[in-house]
Parts: sequence; C-alpha cells; structure tokens
Amino acid sequence: MDNGEILRDCGGVTPSRPAIQPSNRQTVSARNLRVGYPGGPVVAVPDFDVARGDFTCIIGANGVGKTALVKTVAGLIQPVSGELAVNASSISYLPQQGPMQKDFPASVMEVVRSGCQTSRGFRPFYTFAEKRRAERIMERLGISGLASHSYRELSGGQRQRVLIARALVSPRELLLLDEPTTALDQETSADFMQLIRDLASKGTSVVMVTHENVKLWKCKIVRL
Repeated sequence: MDNGEILRDCGGVTPSRPAIQPSNRQTVSARNLRVGYPGGPVVAVPDFDVARGDFTCIIGANGVGKTALVKTVAGLIQPVSGELAVNASSISYLPQQGPMQKDFPASVMEVVRSGCQTSRGFRPFYTFAEKRRAERIMERLGISGLASHSYRELSGGQRQRVLIARALVSPRELLLLDEPTTALDQETSADFMQLIRDLASKGTSVVMVTHENVKLWKCKIVRL
C-alpha cells in the first residue's frame, strides 16, 4: 500500500500467519515478531498483546520500524518471522498522509461518509444514523463548516481532520492509526484523543503510532 490510499478498510481479512490464537479478549497478540520491508532492515518487536478496548501506542525514534509494525498488523505486509495473531472482524487503518491524498476529488462530507461503506454492505444510500454519526464526529473535530468544500482545497491540518473523521465514522473492532495527530493544532489534538478514549471505552481496540509525549495518556506502550 502506498501513501495515496486514504484509508485501508481491512475487513478483518489478514494473510495466513504462524498460529498463535489470542483469547476472546485479545485483539492482537505478537510473540518473537520481526518485521520489515522486502530487502530492508528487520526490526525485532517486543512481545505484546492488545485486548478489547485497549489503547496502545507504538513509540520510538524515526526509522525504527513503527510503520512497518502497524502495516504488518493490518495485513499489508507479511511478518519476517515470529508469530502474530489478529482477532478482529473489522479493521480500519489510517496511514500517514501522502501527496496523492491532497488531490482526492470529493467533498469533505463525501470523504467522511465513505468511511461507512465497508460496514454497510451494498445499500445505495446512507442511513440517518450513519449521516448523524458523521455529522457528530465532524462537529467534534471542528470541520462541520467544511462539509461542502472540496477535499483537495483544504490545508494539511484540515485534511488530516477529515481523514480522522472518516476513520472514526464507522465502528471497528480494531483501529490502526499512523501518526494521526500530525498537522493538528493542540485543541484539535486534544479533542481527537478524547474521541479515541471514548471509542476504547466502548470496546474498540486502538493501536496508534505516535511521536507525541504519551506520559499523560492512559495507554499501553510498545517501544521499538
């Protein structure tokens, strides 16, 4: 997957992996895991588990393999070795923002609502509940006034808020986020973190790559 894909809705389908099986409470379990891109360096990952409703942050210096790890959990690249089990019927992955995302030809509302498409099947119209949820999340992220604007005309911070809203608009068992607070101002970042805590409290497992100071957050930490 390249940076041009706005959001990966994985639908819980992941490649075959060495068979450790997480318990019913575990969404992700990793043991002796090593990750990396083909032909690139290989990173040893500490053993970790992500339970239902956990908020887990992946931290470390630039280039240590944080994105490779979250892409491996998403099923976008294969583990180099070790064991990884993912027990989630619905997964959303929000990658780092890339240059192609800036030219996405749709309105802000269309982009946000499209986050419902995987969970809604083949129904041609959005339900009232889906529309209302999109509106509420947009309000929380301060982008309601941008609903009719073209996505390609937005600033970097506005685009990031739109993509976050899209990732959050449809409930998922596992939400994977790669540096989502990049380009967000302090107030919007705080609102986003509250949304994440709300989702976790309702049972969504959240795994987030971040460079932020996580000491004040109530989260598990995987340090690379």
